[in-house]
Amino acid sequence: MTPWETTAIEDTQAWLMQAVIGLNLCPFAKAVVVKDLVRYRVCASGEPMDVLAMLREELLHLAQADPNLLDTTLLIAPKALPDFLDFNDFLADCDHLLRDLALDGVLQLADFHPRYQFGGTAPEDIGNCTNRAPYPTLHLLREASVDQAVAAYPDASLIFERNLSVLDKLGPAGWQALGLQGRLGQE
Repeated sequence: MTPWETTAIEDTQAWLMQAVIGLNLCPFAKAVVVKDLVRYRVCASGEPMDVLAMLREELLHLAQADPNLLDTTLLIAPKALPDFLDFNDFLADCDHLLRDLALDGVLQLADFHPRYQFGGTAPEDIGNCTNRAPYPTLHLLREASVDQAVAAYPDASLIFERNLSVLDKLGPAGWQALGLQGRLGQE
């Protein structure tokens, strides 16, 4: 692994520990992290087609892996799709790939971006931070694991509302103080 890839993974792990787990934005994340069931992969290319090719490899890898050894994958793309709207458009290609591999219903994708913006919100809306990561990132999840986690969590449908409340209390200055920006510039 190159120092550049190591930095991308370290930045992503810091975000995962401080925001996702630390703020409890995803109550299901801690268990897989503690059990070391997360695979971190870095795409060194800035080309969306290269990210898509690596996504294909990772979807197939996760689908074939033993869930007791690997439950989820974070595909990090520090050089690709720095514009959020381009990234958002790219997600349609990712969904097509998932269906083309006949893994729809077996695996699912969640997406994160440093400039993530939900429809109907302003760029500075603190609620966007629920999906902001240091780099464009695709999270590959097993449907069975998601279903199991949701079934075990009371009122899973309220997680997003709870997250908005947590982020509102934290505020933009509190989010900035977490220091979750990526150290690698997008080229």
